Amino acid sequence: MRLQGNALRVTVLLGESDTSHGRPLYSHIVHRAHAAGLAGASVFRGIEGFGASSRIHTSRLLSLSEDLPVAVVIVDTEERVRAFLPELEELADEMRGGLVLLDEVAVLHHRERGTRTP
Repeated sequence: MRLQGNALRVTVLLGESDTSHGRPLYSHIVHRAHAAGLAGASVFRGIEGFGASSRIHTSRLLSLSEDLPVAVVIVDTEERVRAFLPELEELADEMRGGLVLLDEVAVLHHRERGTRTP
């Protein structure tokens, strides 16, 4: 599937140690997005951050954190993302903290890895 033009982006900000059924919550989100047939999802691990608790989590050597910030980013058409939101909301209930953002984006380039335009 090739995505171009207007789309929605969901960004889920959570802690690395958030789990669901013994597995990282970010992994559950990615696998559910994949099963739903969404165009793509990526997980980004932060090196430092804080949330509603105002407690700073960092990867610096002297203060190793086991709960670094993680961002899961999902992009697809508005229709497909909105259809996925109830599933995401179900998973978000398992976050100890976190934030779920939804914003409109314009996709300028989306191509399957290894393919070229003639």
